Amino acid sequence: MESTVLKIENFSAFFGENQILKEINLPIPQNRVTAIMGPSGCGKTTLIRCINRMHELIPGARVSGKMYLDREDIYATDPIVVRRQVGMVFQKPNPFPMMSIYDNVIAGYNLNGVKLTRGEKERIVEESLKKSALWEEVKESLHRRGTFLSGGQQQRLCIARALAMGPAVLLLDEPTSALDPKATSYIEELIVELKDTVSIILVTHNMAQAARVSDFAAFVYLGELVEFGPTGTMFTAPKDKRTEAYLTGKFG
Repeated sequence: MESTVLKIENFSAFFGENQILKEINLPIPQNRVTAIMGPSGCGKTTLIRCINRMHELIPGARVSGKMYLDREDIYATDPIVVRRQVGMVFQKPNPFPMMSIYDNVIAGYNLNGVKLTRGEKERIVEESLKKSALWEEVKESLHRRGTFLSGGQQQRLCIARALAMGPAVLLLDEPTSALDPKATSYIEELIVELKDTVSIILVTHNMAQAARVSDFAAFVYLGELVEFGPTGTMFTAPKDKRTEAYLTGKFG
């Protein structure tokens, strides 16, 4: 039996009167890659924005139900603490444009007012860039702006920035949709390597990507969790007709 890092129980999310997620029950296995699949507008991004408490930043947003990270109730915890434990990387690479590569990696500490010695900063920067497979490419140019990097390198810098805080969970929201095929395969290899140290939730509309990198898959449709299980099983023998229709390209 897989151990669980995150438990989502009877969870719903709303914008005003509009219900986006409907009673989601989902266990996220530890040190595995879980893909959240589904057509555009089905609630995938809302789900992960709820996990790191970003959903509630939108006026009129509210939630019901429970989420537990290592048995701690996410919604009874300070959101700043939650966001240290749950890193997030977005669709488009977004390094802070006025900051160097070095300062981008440790930005989370500076934004949270955490004081580090110079030695600690250098260790965190090097470790995080090594984890995101970027160190060899940038170690001679750490004090150049992050925006001079290619799109794929910028996305790996954003992954390094998220990893620098030592999160338990890393949320990736379609992290390769703005990248070319070569950069995409780099990020996919990286995702598979990273699961040894962090549990990953990957939102993707790319079914081939989900098949390549994920251990478990969840299919979300119209705000409902239709099916969840090992990726191989879901792709070869889906239990629900809607999952089968999505996977065979009948809609989505």
